Amino acid sequence: MRIASNWQDYALLDTSDGEKLERWGKVTLIRPDPQIIWRTPRDGQWSRPDAHYHRSSKGGGQWENFTKFPQSWQIRYGELTFKISPTGFKHTGLFPEQAVNWDLFGSLIRGAGRPVSVLNLFAYTGGATLACLNAGASVCHVDASKGMVQWARENAALSHLEGRDVRWIVDDCEKFVAREIRRGRRYDAVIMDPPSYGRGPGGEVWQLEEKIYDLLSLCTGVLSDDPLFFALNSYTTGLSPSVMAYLLGVTVGQKYKGTVSADEIGLPVQRSGLVLPCGSTALFVNP
Repeated sequence: MRIASNWQDYALLDTSDGEKLERWGKVTLIRPDPQIIWRTPRDGQWSRPDAHYHRSSKGGGQWENFTKFPQSWQIRYGELTFKISPTGFKHTGLFPEQAVNWDLFGSLIRGAGRPVSVLNLFAYTGGATLACLNAGASVCHVDASKGMVQWARENAALSHLEGRDVRWIVDDCEKFVAREIRRGRRYDAVIMDPPSYGRGPGGEVWQLEEKIYDLLSLCTGVLSDDPLFFALNSYTTGLSPSVMAYLLGVTVGQKYKGTVSADEIGLPVQRSGLVLPCGSTALFVNP
């Protein structure tokens, strides 16, 4: 497992009985996590959160606030700054475990010794986009949600990266890639962080298991002749790292020479010293 252990402004304080206790800057939150099936004792930290997200039996949920804190605030990761804002779907606008991938992408780009263009699909609020821009790459950031793309632009401005070579695109990722191929545009790296389930701007239904192979196959056509890397993230529990590596190997790996690997990524739990699994990443790298 690769662990996102370089955070200063974020900490996973404890985990127990379907929930995690986290510190985001100076704000402490309790959020649900279905993987946490253990019922270890809770210490006094759990009794003093700033807010607690409760799931509803009818779907969704709501926040219970115990203190007055800003609707949004900022945290830093190295040279990057992010806006954090709890949403009605338990999320905060950032997946902190992805920092281990941000570090990897930045290292690959800096070590390439050449200009690198990156296509970031399902790009959310731009964590990977900012990491790649900060490493000197040009980036095309694509997400179906206008609100998420605007949030990513705010993060870029907070990180003083708004003047870098970046395109902000609100579109269905599959349709956008198909158009880029027809236009003859190519990229040296692709990052893909698809949801398990979602809808596009036109109401298109996205189901990961049904769509991912065809999308990976399509994306081989948007890579340059000498691609640097291809990263596939997944939070779907039924999609193991081995399956993801196989998918990447029979698509990108069949067309280009390189190595394919996959592993879980996770966050260290401060109280127990253990690591909470937070999804998987499969990676193709051209040596």
